[in-house]
Amino acid sequence: MTLTLSAVPTLDAEFAFGADDFERVRRLIHERAGISLHGGKHAMVYSRLSRRLRETGHPSFASYLRWLETSRGAAGDAEWQEFVNCLTTNLTAFFREAHHFDVLADELRRRPQHRWRIWCSAASTGEEPYSIAMVAAEVLGPGQATILASDIDTRVLATAQRGVYDAAARGLDPQRLKRHFLRGTGANDGHIRVRPELAATVQFRSVNLTAPVWSLGEPFDLVFCRNVMIYFDAATQRRVLERLHAVLRPGGLLFAGHSENFADAREWFRLRGKTVYERV
Repeated sequence: MTLTLSAVPTLDAEFAFGADDFERVRRLIHERAGISLHGGKHAMVYSRLSRRLRETGHPSFASYLRWLETSRGAAGDAEWQEFVNCLTTNLTAFFREAHHFDVLADELRRRPQHRWRIWCSAASTGEEPYSIAMVAAEVLGPGQATILASDIDTRVLATAQRGVYDAAARGLDPQRLKRHFLRGTGANDGHIRVRPELAATVQFRSVNLTAPVWSLGEPFDLVFCRNVMIYFDAATQRRVLERLHAVLRPGGLLFAGHSENFADAREWFRLRGKTVYERV
């Protein structure tokens, strides 16, 4: 879809940002991260990227985007990462879509002596991989599961690695708070930190799901890829699903988001339960 100037909302703009700039951003974020931005995201793109213009000293989006596309070396790589960080969406909570964690617990109980490898492919600020780790610790005991937690957004990964949250974080009951977290005191009052023994079971890495190569090691028993595909177009979804199939063990499970449906990928996955798919 190509926008005309009349289709773009008028902004009391600090920076020049026209329809051509918006289309350029759409193309670049799709090429870099597979994210498909629809036409209604003009104001969101302006709001999120204008910070980069201020910090880099560019007077317009055209100037910034031209500089971004021609930047080379470490500085260029770093700015591309900032660009991607600005345009990713991160919405998460502990034990979000709770039925998945019931399925996870049941699956772990089936093979309590197995050394489980689990990939949380959209870790965001860490609530999801730590929720997985809590269930694994409760069902299996320590050391029986290794969780790889990845995201394309390096800022949220840094937050996840710290493992510090507001003490009123949604989704945590008193028993889990006591068992898996340390309460802050003094200047840290009102915050909680993931206990070191739980944090040790989670490894964090930056991974772009649309990159040509994933170097992830041995196949996984379980993959959580929830509320990610909704940001991809159909062709990108199929490419990612084919590669998720390749990194899962036969019979492994893929956990999807509540609004995602992989019925068009029957050659790779069959529905096992509510938004839970089994590798064919």
